[in-house]
Amino acid sequence: MPCVPLAYFRMPLVLLSIVVVVCIATVADPPAGRISWLLEVGPGIAGIIVLIVLYKRFPMSQMVYVCVFLHVLILIYGGYYTYALTPLGNWAREAFGFSRNHYDRVGHIALGVFPAFIIREVLLRKTPLQRGGWLYFIIISIVLAVAAFWELLEWWVALVVASDVGTAFLCSQGDIWDAQWDMFLALLGAMVVLPILSRRHDRSMEKMGWLN
Repeated sequence: MPCVPLAYFRMPLVLLSIVVVVCIATVADPPAGRISWLLEVGPGIAGIIVLIVLYKRFPMSQMVYVCVFLHVLILIYGGYYTYALTPLGNWAREAFGFSRNHYDRVGHIALGVFPAFIIREVLLRKTPLQRGGWLYFIIISIVLAVAAFWELLEWWVALVVASDVGTAFLCSQGDIWDAQWDMFLALLGAMVVLPILSRRHDRSMEKMGWLN
């Protein structure tokens, strides 16, 4: 691995510190309850732990760490209130006449947008794949698989945790097509953002000498 400047490590550490503070502040007494908070935020925390464990062997670009930071904040906000009851989503419902709180749609778009660059970076740095159509296709396919797995996880939790917590985690809000919409939005998020931000992602990797 190329020598990484010390200045590089500051930004991920600052972002991690902010996430830790926000987690401590929100888990203390969330309106949705701590179990709901943990169900929503736990996967994000698990992802951060994986990145910390792999940090010395496989540090990632600063853009990826920013993506993870933003994604976790979205999860925390949803976990604090539950996705169906977020004040921001309720405001949008009233302001634009929506039939439901759409913050969970934001969460599923984020599930496609932000992980897409983690997947992209791993594929570019650890496989023979080159930038182009096949890389794009494989990334969005993996994103769709992750989105489908998340829907299965929501379904399983709703079955096992047969209570308001399980229902809040599922967050279908009476929409029989909720799972399909969620998977579609994650896929759409990745499909749209990759052509827009891939060059920026390349520059973020090139600064560290991780991409020629």
